[in-house]
Amino acid sequence: MQLIDGKEVAAALRREIAAEVEKMVADGGRAPHLVAILVGNDGASQTYVGHKEKCCGEVGFRSTVLRLPEQTTEEELLAEIARLNADDLVDGFIVQLPLPRHISEQRVIEAIDPRKDVDGFHPVNTGRMISSLPSYLPATPDGILSLLRYYRIETAGKHCVVIGRSNIVGRPMANLLSQKGWDCTVTITHSRTRNLKEVVASADIVIAALGKAEFVTADMVKPGAVVIDVGITRVPSDKTKSGWKLLGDVKFDEVAPKCSFITPVPGGVGPMTIISLMKNTLKAARREIYG
Repeated sequence: MQLIDGKEVAAALRREIAAEVEKMVADGGRAPHLVAILVGNDGASQTYVGHKEKCCGEVGFRSTVLRLPEQTTEEELLAEIARLNADDLVDGFIVQLPLPRHISEQRVIEAIDPRKDVDGFHPVNTGRMISSLPSYLPATPDGILSLLRYYRIETAGKHCVVIGRSNIVGRPMANLLSQKGWDCTVTITHSRTRNLKEVVASADIVIAALGKAEFVTADMVKPGAVVIDVGITRVPSDKTKSGWKLLGDVKFDEVAPKCSFITPVPGGVGPMTIISLMKNTLKAARREIYG
């Protein structure tokens, strides 16, 4: 069993991006500018945005965080998005999810200019991705692809089972792995899948992205499988100073011995998500997708 070290891969890519930004600035350009909009006081969202700020500093990006109160109306948020769409000094921006219940996430996503949609959630970018056209890829699926590439994990002709069908991870992940160059045969499973255990156990590659702690157990994984754990759930713990610990969707201790490769939680997919956001922002600054 080999551990897939997301921290190591992210560090290598971070150095590459930093070198490219340094060259951009040395050639007379400006550093890419990423803006994050954070509405409300969700603790996990604040932590995640903080990690993004830190990473921007490490690669030489300019970073701005707009913190809006919980009671911000949908119209006020949409006005802020329109302002950023029109700001030529902003290369890309994200609206951190989840949003307060009174705000439509879909309406917000569709309001973002696709040229600045570095999360890759806008229907235009989704459509381009599905059509195998250049686009901003959703950060988590793109991060997983980077891990597979870095560790030279064979995908062509392999059977990949994706557990979870969200628009953020499951569906784009399945689409990307089925495209030419990756050439997987992909099965998407979800809460209504019959014989789920047997379907997962047939997989050469398992991507668990359902958000249920330790859902995937040893009897669901065949010997030699590659297991990518996207899940991250906080659970109470009396063994940590914080009073909680992080668990993935995979029961790591019993599944790991059966695997050829496996990602840990934390330290696997998580660091790659932020790096993929940096990659998209660099593309936006260079006008690589839309000119």
